[in-house]
Amino acid sequence: MQDIIINTLKESIAVKDASIKKNLDLIEKGADRLAECLASGHKILIFGNGGSAADAQHIAAEMVNRFRIERSPLAAIALTTDTSIITSIGIDYNFDEIFTKQLRALGNANDIAWGISTSGNSENVLKAAREAKQIGMFTMAMTGRGGQLAAVADLSLKVSSDNTARIQETHITMAHILCDLVERILFPQAQQ
Repeated sequence: MQDIIINTLKESIAVKDASIKKNLDLIEKGADRLAECLASGHKILIFGNGGSAADAQHIAAEMVNRFRIERSPLAAIALTTDTSIITSIGIDYNFDEIFTKQLRALGNANDIAWGISTSGNSENVLKAAREAKQIGMFTMAMTGRGGQLAAVADLSLKVSSDNTARIQETHITMAHILCDLVERILFPQAQQ
C-alpha cells in the first residue's frame, strides 16, 4: 500500500512538473487575459463535467471570494452550479446544450469562457466553446492531451497524461497558479 501511495505521489508530481513547465508561456498569457478581462469590467464563465464541474466551481470561488489576499471580489461564474437550469435545459433540449444556453444568457463579448475537459472531447464543452467564440468571448481551455477543445479554444493548457486523476490534479494546480497571478496583477499593493 505504501508503495502505491509513493508511486501515485511521484506520478502526480511528474505530470504537474512536465505540464506546467511545458505551458509556462500560456499560463502567463492566460493570467494576463484573465486580469485584463476582469479589470475591464467583464466576467469569467467556467464550465466542465464531473470532476471538471467541481473544478469550475472551485475556480469561481477563488475568484469571487479570495485566493491569497484580501481584495475586492472578481466576477466569475461556474455554469455547473444551478441544478434547475442544468436539468431544465437537459430535459427540454439536450444535455449538450446546458452550457451553451447559459453562455447565450450570461456571456458578452470580451468576457472569458473557460472550458475544462480531461478528454478535450466533451460535446457540451465543445459546443459552449464554439458558442462563446460566436458571442465574441475569449476562450480558454484546460484539457488532457488536447482533443477537439484544444483546437477550438483561443488558449489551451494541455496536460501530458492519459490518467484522468493526474489531469485533474494538474488542472487545479494550474488554476491556482492562474488565480495567484491574477491577484498579483490586479492587486500589486496587497501582496505580502
